[in-house]
Amino acid sequence: MEIDPKWRKAIRQAFGDRVREVRHAKGLSQEELALRAGVDRSYLGQVERGERNLTLENIYRIAEGLGVPPGGLIGQLDQSLDLGQGGDNA
Repeated sequence: MEIDPKWRKAIRQAFGDRVREVRHAKGLSQEELALRAGVDRSYLGQVERGERNLTLENIYRIAEGLGVPPGGLIGQLDQSLDLGQGGDNA
């Protein structure tokens, strides 16, 4: 089953929005979070803009840098998106 490109962009953007929301709540700059997470600041900016499809490893790195469990970033996506649209829920 092919996934709708609009859905792909929407899920990346929802994740990026969640990262930005938590980062702001923690009072961190992109540079500070990038340092804590061990990623480049420009990469983090791309994540927040929904331009990157992250690996599981980088999701964990960013979550650790924010001091939250990965589920605290991913679990919130269900509220932002109808995950049944455009993807296989299996």
